[in-house]
Amino acid sequence: MNDELITDRAGAVRSGEELDIGAVDAWLKSRVASLEGTPDVTQYSGGASNWTYRLEYCSHDLILRRPPAGTKAKSAHDMAREYRVQSALKPVFPQVPEMLAFCDDKSVIGDEFYVMRRIDGIIPRARMPRGVSLTPQQARQLCFNVIDKLVELHRVDVAAAGLGKLGKGSGYCQRQIDGWSERFAKSRTWNVWPAKPVIGWLKANVPSDTGICVIHGDFRLDNVVLDAADITRVIGVLDWEMATLGDPLMDLGNSLAYWVQSDDDFLMRMTRRQPTFLPGMLKRREVIDYYFEKMNLPPRSFDFYEVYGLFRLAVIVQQIYYRYHHGQTRNPAFKRFWLIANYLNLRCLGIIRRHEKTRRKALPQ
Repeated sequence: MNDELITDRAGAVRSGEELDIGAVDAWLKSRVASLEGTPDVTQYSGGASNWTYRLEYCSHDLILRRPPAGTKAKSAHDMAREYRVQSALKPVFPQVPEMLAFCDDKSVIGDEFYVMRRIDGIIPRARMPRGVSLTPQQARQLCFNVIDKLVELHRVDVAAAGLGKLGKGSGYCQRQIDGWSERFAKSRTWNVWPAKPVIGWLKANVPSDTGICVIHGDFRLDNVVLDAADITRVIGVLDWEMATLGDPLMDLGNSLAYWVQSDDDFLMRMTRRQPTFLPGMLKRREVIDYYFEKMNLPPRSFDFYEVYGLFRLAVIVQQIYYRYHHGQTRNPAFKRFWLIANYLNLRCLGIIRRHEKTRRKALPQ
């Protein structure tokens, strides 16, 4: 198999998102030992949040992450925090990339950024890369291995790892519902529904935290790196900007919002960012059951966490669309994100109706 075809590749830098590579190169060479040559600069197109660039030196293969231009949520795109979190997690979760340098001097490229070592492998995006195929057995094993990594993360000993200050911890579920509801209100545009029934139901049904652990916040197949020699083996986990201390079931709910399966409707399939539609891939219910088994959790309804995950994704999509709507980004991929935000709210309503119907049936007659 040709490695050039299968390992994850970046493309041309998007117009308006160019780096001052001379400034970056000079800054890096004063901080990274043995850095030689002038880098070839490309940009990854998969992300819709922070901008991610590949810097290919003759001596080093690096990744640079920086925030997007335009208005940002107060707690979003915190490069310093993202760098610190990964630095702290690396010793206890080896799949975290190696951090190399952080820049808080905005005069270099106009914003903060950090640089890490690139993990060479395969990232399973909406479709597997050219030259890569999965048998149904491999697809199923890949799902198990990815979920195992989430379980491994959720089992990290927070105190022993010195991660007690990573987040606020207790009360996470309530904070998330309050916080995402507020973000939705601030980013809503005229063409997006208010989502009051969804927000009202979530606020009325906030559960107690099931536990507090390290959570990724954006754990998806297209945020993992796979071994080119063994397509089912996870060698890296990327995009830690939302990592914190929180409820593990909320983290799983976030992941399931992206888990588009083969029998989903047309609009849901349009949101797909990872190859979970392939033969052999687990269905959402199977993901939940396997996770509960590995975490030794008693059975319970997962409807709240599923609605939360979809609503949170609707807010993320809407925040991105807000920047496009107000001319803060010109990426044409964001033009119809308002439709996706509306659709995700409709899916939330469908799960809520199903949940309430089941609840009423369970009441004494």
